[in-house]
Amino acid sequence: MELAYYSDYAVRLVNSEEPARGKDSLTSVEAVRDLFEGNSSAARRATDADVTRFRSVRGRLRAVFEAADGGDETLAVDLLNSLLLEFPVSPQISGHDYRDDAGHPLWHMHLAEHPSNATSGYAAIAAMGLAFHLTEYGVDRLGLCEAAPCRNAYLDTSTNRSRRYCSDRCATRANVAAYRARRRLEADRSDNTGLAAPSTQRTTATGDR
Repeated sequence: MELAYYSDYAVRLVNSEEPARGKDSLTSVEAVRDLFEGNSSAARRATDADVTRFRSVRGRLRAVFEAADGGDETLAVDLLNSLLLEFPVSPQISGHDYRDDAGHPLWHMHLAEHPSNATSGYAAIAAMGLAFHLTEYGVDRLGLCEAAPCRNAYLDTSTNRSRRYCSDRCATRANVAAYRARRRLEADRSDNTGLAAPSTQRTTATGDR
């Protein structure tokens, strides 16, 4: 499993809440377990106590994205480093059961966490994955969706660093909103121009008299 994969853990956790919309899906132990997706053994460690702990880590991860999105690279790194220190991992070489054509294991780097609870395990791999993405691609590759009121976190993997939205849906909604705003502005300008002409004509006519 590539280290870049683990950065998705951070995005999933951060996006379990939409503060601007007052939505929070992280309300039960089942919701916590869903965040692990395919890692069923880790998910089974989750208990009701992890709901509160996950929310705390979520706030700290969102702060990393907010700092990066706001252009404060040093703060983003400092916040992420504090998570790495608190939730360490051990990198290990793993082959699992995958084989190439010659029958050899497909060796790859794997992050092995040694958690005391489900939150520690999840936070460790989320922080390490995000750290890998940040150092490999740059702090400016961590963003928050510009389609208000969304503000979901995303990782920019575009070739020209042009991503501004968390999804195609938000991009479409923002483009439609921008188009409608332009149309309204054009209509207002047209109305103002139409009202100004008669006024000018009346003034001229009065002056002639």
